[in-house]
Order: sequence, then structure tokens, then C-alpha cells
Amino acid sequence: MLIATDLDGTFLAGHPEARLRLYQLINAHPEIKLVFVTGRGLEVVLPLLSDPSIPTPDYIVCDVGATVVDGRTLQPVQPLQAGIDALWPGERVVAAAVASFAGLERQEVPQQRRCSYFCAPGTVGSDLRGIAAELGCDMLYSADRYLDILPHGINKGSTLDALVRLLELDRDAVLVAGDTLNDLSMYEQGFVGVCVGESEAALLEATRERAHVLHARHPGCGGILEAIGHFGFLGPAGVEAELRETDTPGRSELVMVYHRLPYEEVFENGRITRGAPSSPNGIIPTLLSYFNDGRPGAWIAWSRHDPKKAIPFEVHTTVDRERYPHLVAARVPLTKDDIDIFYKRFSKEAFWPTLHTFWERAQFREDDWQVYLKVNRLFAERAAAEAAEGAVVWLHDYNLWMVPAVLRELRPDVKIAFFHHTYFPSADVFNVLPWRREIIGSLLQCDYIGFHIPRQAENFVDVARGVAPLTVLERRNCAPRYLTYGCAVGLDEVTTAIEVHGRRIGLGAHPVGLDVERVRKILDQPSTRKRMAELRADLVDTRVILSVERLDYTKGTLEKLLAFERLLDAHPELQGKVSLMAVCVPAAKEMTIYDALQTQIEQAVGRINGRFSRVSWTPVQFFFRALPFEEVVAWYAMADVMWITPLRDGLNLVAKEYVATQGMIEGRGVLVLSEFAGAAAELHGAVLTNPHDLADLAARLYQAIAMNDAEAEARLRELFAIVEHNDIHRWGRNFLEAVTTPVGEDSLAGTGC
Repeated sequence: MLIATDLDGTFLAGHPEARLRLYQLINAHPEIKLVFVTGRGLEVVLPLLSDPSIPTPDYIVCDVGATVVDGRTLQPVQPLQAGIDALWPGERVVAAAVASFAGLERQEVPQQRRCSYFCAPGTVGSDLRGIAAELGCDMLYSADRYLDILPHGINKGSTLDALVRLLELDRDAVLVAGDTLNDLSMYEQGFVGVCVGESEAALLEATRERAHVLHARHPGCGGILEAIGHFGFLGPAGVEAELRETDTPGRSELVMVYHRLPYEEVFENGRITRGAPSSPNGIIPTLLSYFNDGRPGAWIAWSRHDPKKAIPFEVHTTVDRERYPHLVAARVPLTKDDIDIFYKRFSKEAFWPTLHTFWERAQFREDDWQVYLKVNRLFAERAAAEAAEGAVVWLHDYNLWMVPAVLRELRPDVKIAFFHHTYFPSADVFNVLPWRREIIGSLLQCDYIGFHIPRQAENFVDVARGVAPLTVLERRNCAPRYLTYGCAVGLDEVTTAIEVHGRRIGLGAHPVGLDVERVRKILDQPSTRKRMAELRADLVDTRVILSVERLDYTKGTLEKLLAFERLLDAHPELQGKVSLMAVCVPAAKEMTIYDALQTQIEQAVGRINGRFSRVSWTPVQFFFRALPFEEVVAWYAMADVMWITPLRDGLNLVAKEYVATQGMIEGRGVLVLSEFAGAAAELHGAVLTNPHDLADLAARLYQAIAMNDAEAEARLRELFAIVEHNDIHRWGRNFLEAVTTPVGEDSLAGTGC
């Protein structure tokens, strides 16, 4: 069948349950064609196409019938559109012809091949009708207020009729639906029709004698469902037989959807063994802590599965039976190819560079996008199966952007929360993504979205504003917690709630905190104190500048080396007295995109050491490997200056690790931090630098080296107070509080603003 429906008051109206049932019916049955027939202009319809909860139409008839396009490509349907274009004299011609009529006011809405006006009573008379006739146009006057001048013979019904003929469809398989007199032309073509409940009285009167038009009791989508059953479009069993059974809710009150399992899997001798994570990731134990109270929960993550091997795949495994007796790990099986494309290639080659404003490095492949969609659907289906009625589903980062779209359709009852761990760029950068409408449409299905800092939340609002009409419901000052005008990512006010497509979405700034106690325990270990003593002996009479980062073009490692070379040239008195200890953790061997950068970095290190090295002094000590976290903490304790200069970073926890270490040993180390790192907006007391300016990089580094003890101590005290107070536990607690705060409550606990 084909459903041709008006939008406002019809396909976008009705009880939420009726809308869900109709939308599920259409999505589940590709043989049901859908046509939007609306008076809106195409530009006004576009935001609906980004809403994944609304089925994508096969065709769109808009501008009161003057525009007809394919619903997926948005290209004109030919030869229908060409025929309409030939009848239209042109916007300027029509506007000039009626300009003398004082009672007309042009509507400021997108429109093509028509001119729409607000019309004062008494304006429409024979003179105006005569001008329209001379132009070869028709007039459509409705509600004593609205006037459309259209190509002759063109209206919703005539264009729909032409489309049905072009597609060679059975006319008896077409159902038209509307609710106002503007929809009358659709019923006049002889199609089976429904006037949904609460339709305009004039439409009901005009269709009263038409036997093939049902006056439904239920409004909106409920009326369309009523008509499908009434006219027997889906056979004697009707809609109920066609709708899939709703999945039985799971038992998990909190569902954590993360890219990593809360344990490590090792394949040995054909068996899988599991152990505690070895990576110094404070987020995982913090997220696990929300299941300490025995709350039923699920942790969803991917796990590699080889269908060719005889090892059966376990969807559910325990995490820690004693500490979390009611928590299960719900594993999503991915093949090696899925993992390589989804994570190692597509996410890192398409999304990662774009998010960090290096869009010229991005590679967009439609085939990879399809794999990404498949993986996200698997995550969403697993989350839907695990979640209890009304559960909170907490999603993490850009790898799972499309999960909300699928999850909202499968489980409209759950509360969807999303935390974006990566930087979120401005609209002019994000909009480079070919799939920006789908991505933002999916995120707009969330109930709450958190970012590290206000700037990133506001960037999201700007991007969303270009995809769908939104209303800002709440704004908050960012001070005193965050810098306003003091750094590149500062902001004075931030949006904390928006409304899109009738849904309220909360937004918040939640800089991820540090597991401070983990650092404290390492510092208390005898082995750490021994290593610190060894470093003191090795580095006597040398000021240590420390840099710790992954190999990535976003981290500014090469720029840092060039600036250090410039510093040694400008201040020869520092030669032999300062050393840059650079730890650069290599990327996975499969990620060849970093090979050229690694070569450039190694060449720069060799050149600097070749120029300035002396007996017993090497200016740059470069460690191209991962060091144990205990070793890194010992270096934090010894470093006089921590030099963190990413070109763009969502937050940067290394800065907080250094501050915590120095604060606990009552040191006076100086943090030099890129003003393009998210942490720059939060860490008052850091020396901020512009990593894109080599002169500023060198100048701020020199400022840190030359800083007197009193200023250094004061800065560190301020920094340590921030890091210690806003730790990882407070981050998670504030985020969940913001997610679960009832709509309308005036609470700033979550945003930190």
C-alpha cells in the first residue's frame, strides 16, 4: 500500500503510542510506501528527515503540490517536476504583479514555485483573481487568512495523482490522510481516504458524502491506523498481525554502554581467560562503582568473535560475582573485520580527525559507514534487551553516535544519557561529515548529553540548530568554575536545555575527573619512592621539562619539539641546564596513518640533539614506548615543568595526573597547558599557551622555567584544589544526578556552571 499523508495534525500528531505503532509498522514493512504531502516548503521538511524516530518517506510532495522529490535523495521526480516548472511564471513576476494590493503580506517561509501571503479580510476579490488568471496561476485561499498563488492546476491532490500514475500503482492501494481543508484536493482524486480525529469542520463537511473517506475517531496517527484496519489494507488480521511483538524488558536498571569490557580478555590455548584491566583508566572502576549497591545492571561492550571457530560465544559473563553480584557483562560479538573497520579505520580516519578540527585529514567511505551503522544497531539491540522498564542507558563517546536512534525506536520507555568524551567541534567543522544529519538526529533522541566543558556543549547546540529547529529552554553562566574569556575554549554562558521536535534534552558540562586515590597509593609505594630517589640522583642540577602523550597529530608533539629548539636558540644560557623528557606512546601497529608523523618527530629529535648535545647532557630524551603508570607518576614527581600542548583535545587527564602528583608531594611544579585543551577552561592556575604559535610556545615555556617559587606554589595550590575536589567520583555522581533530575527542576549540580 501507499500512505499519502499531511504532516501537522496528521502524521506528526496523535497519542505517542499510536505514533510509535504506525512508525514501527512502516519501518518494519518496506513494501509500504510513504509520501509526505504538505504545504510546507522542502527546507522546512528537512529537519523531520533527521529525526530517526520518524520514518523516512519514499517521496515528498511539498509547497502545496508545487514540489515533488525523492524522499531519500531529495532529487526532483521527473518528468513531474519539469511539468510543474513549465507552468510557473516565476516568483519575481508573481510578486511584482500583486505588489499593489495593500492587504497582502508575504509569508517569510521557504517556498518554491509558489508565493504565499497572509491575507487581510476582503482582499481576495475579482481583481486579484483576474491577475492570477492572467499569470496562468491558481489561487488557494483558506481559513480567511492564508493565500497561495500556484501554477495552474497544481495542488496536493493533482501532484499526488500524477505521482501515483508515474509509479503505476494500484489506486485502490492508496490511502490519503489529512485534517484540514487544505487537504481536500487529495480526497477529490478518488483515493481511499481518512480524515483523522479532530479534523477541521470544513474538511469533514466537504467529505461527508464520500463513501470511500473515513471520519476517524482517533486523532493523528491513531486515525491512520484506524483507517488501515477499517479498509482492510493489511488483510483480515489488520495492524495487530503486522506489528512485531514488543521485546520483553530486561532486568537492568542501569545499562552502561562502553567501548571496552570491564575486564581484559586473553585468548590462550583455545580458551578465553579474563583479568583486571591493566590500563590506568580511572573511568572503568568509577563506572563499576555504580553497581556496588547491588543494583541490577549490564555493561555492554564488544568482544571479538570468530564464527569459523568452534568456541561458542558467551553473550553474558560475570564481572565480579562478589563485588557486583547483579552486574553482567553483555558482550556484542564483532568479527575481526568489523573491529578493524568500525574502530581502527573508520572511527580513527573519518570521525577522529574531524572532531579535532583536522577535517582535511578525514577519509569518508560509505561502505565503512554501513559497517558503523551495523555495529551501532547491534549495541542498541543488546541495550534494549538488557534494560528494565524505565531504565537509564548510559552511552559513551562518538563510536556509539547512532545507538540512540535505534534504541529510542526499540525502547521508547528508557532514559538515554550520552557522554561525549572527545572534543565536539563547531558547526563549520562538524558539518563536513557526510552523515551529520543522521548523527545529530540520533543524538537528539537522548534525554541528556554531557560534554567536558561548556564550549563543547554550545558547539553541539550550534550544530543541532543547523539540522532541526530548536528552542533554547535554559542558559547558565559558566563562571566561576570555568574560564570565560581567558582561553580559546572559554565561554561566558552555556545552554543547559533545549527542545527539539517537542522533546526536552538536557545538556551539561562535566569535565572527567581523576582517580586521585590511585595516584596517592602509587606515591606511597616503596618502589615509587625508590625510583624518585634514583631520578633525583640522575637529574641533579638539571631542570626537567616533561611531556607525556600518545602519538597523534592532534597532540602537537612536533610543534613542541620545534618550539623547544627555538627556546634553546633564543636562550643559550639554558643549554646544559634544562632537558625535555618526552614520552610518546606509539599507536597500534595497524594504524599506519601515523607513520609519517613518527618519522618527522624522530628526525626533529635527532636534529635537536645533534645541534645542542654536550658531554653528559642531552637536550631531548625521547621515549617512544608506553611506560608503566607507576614509572610515569615518578616522573611527574620529578618534573619542574609539565608541558602539555595538544593542538586540540577534549580534556587531557595527563594534566590532572601531574597536578595531583605535585600537590600530594607539596611540590611547586608548573603546568604549561594548551589553551585548546578542554582542561584549560577548568584548571585555573595553569600557564596557558597557543600551540599553533611556536613563539608563544617557547615564551610560555621560558616563563614556566623562570617562574619564582612563590608564584609556582600559589598556582599549584589552586590547581590541586580543583583536581582533588572534582575527582572522577564527583564527575560520575554529578552526571547521573543531572540525568535523573526530574524535568523542570532547577538544578545546577550536574553542569558545574
